Amino acid sequence: MQKEQKIRIRKHQVVLNRSAGGDGAIAFFLIIMGVFMFIPLYYVVIQSLKPLDELWMFPPKFIVQHPTMQNFGDLFNLLSDSWVPFSRYIFNTVFITFAGTFGNLFFSSIAAYALAKIPFPGRRPIFTTIQSSLMFTSTVTSIANFITLSTLGLLDNPFAIIIPAWGSSMGLYLMKQFMESSISDDVLQSARLDGCSELKTFWSIAMPLVKPGWLTLIIYSFQGLWNTGSSIYIYSEQWKTLNYAISQITAGGIVRAGASAAASVIMMIVPILVFIISQSNIIETMASSGMKD
Repeated sequence: MQKEQKIRIRKHQVVLNRSAGGDGAIAFFLIIMGVFMFIPLYYVVIQSLKPLDELWMFPPKFIVQHPTMQNFGDLFNLLSDSWVPFSRYIFNTVFITFAGTFGNLFFSSIAAYALAKIPFPGRRPIFTTIQSSLMFTSTVTSIANFITLSTLGLLDNPFAIIIPAWGSSMGLYLMKQFMESSISDDVLQSARLDGCSELKTFWSIAMPLVKPGWLTLIIYSFQGLWNTGSSIYIYSEQWKTLNYAISQITAGGIVRAGASAAASVIMMIVPILVFIISQSNIIETMASSGMKD
């Protein structure tokens, strides 16, 4: 006779093979891991609030004795002394980040839809090639990209960063896998029978069903482009990004350690806010990525 599984009622839900001790152990483990993940963020923030004499204390302290905002003031003063206005660096970073992110989302999604849901000759070899390209880092492909962008006349132009971001293999791979697991072929066929065009089927049916997937792609792409620093494709100071400007200013040695700590906080805030806004959808992505019909 098959042994009966122990069940327990918790908030009107049946939980199999779980005990109060097991729940407590899991909660304790998650709390410990959360603390370890929070410590680096906390340390970066308190470093930005320390005066210069506390920054070089050893061993380093996790409590600020004399908090100050002087580091942020020094950073903005240094940025304002640059011959290119500080607002120009911000505009370049925002333009590159948003144009690259949404272009990556659009092209990755529509190409993934074609590979996942539209049968055509050669789609398997194409996807195999895309998978193979994931093995190569940007460093390996930088020479080929430079030659391509030079031939197209896009050097010293923000589109030298934006256009390669549009062709991200990682974004295409992510969206293709998500569309295969989250969208039923029967639903798409019903839409086609009702007279929907392929583009309308993609936009009105496929994209809402893979919302967790494209929100995840937005976060990954946004973070990578926001942290873009010195680029081998851009030479003019007027097209440099905020990350590049900050790295040049904070490379001045020990006396700029406080400004460097403040810069780290500023560059970290925006990606964290984007992640917090989409946190629930990221959790949904992780939960549904292993589910099958």
